Amino acid sequence: MATEHDAEHDATGEADATPIGALGYEQCRDELVEVVRVLELGGLSLDESLTLWERGEALARRCEEHLAGARERVAEVLHSDDADDGAPE
Repeated sequence: MATEHDAEHDATGEADATPIGALGYEQCRDELVEVVRVLELGGLSLDESLTLWERGEALARRCEEHLAGARERVAEVLHSDDADDGAPE
């Protein structure tokens, strides 16, 4: 059975943390939510808190990268659709 300490241990990245670049958007978002939850609980040492905060910052940046990529894809599709609308049939 997982304990609160286990959740903190996992969220701090001390366990087998997956490289952030390998995470999809939903995984990054979910882990970021967990990081915030653990930080809000408190009870970590300063070093643990800083390590966790740094991972959270990296996760937030990765989420932004995923969202920027999604915005680009939507813009490309919309631009492509606009170009197709003006093409003679």
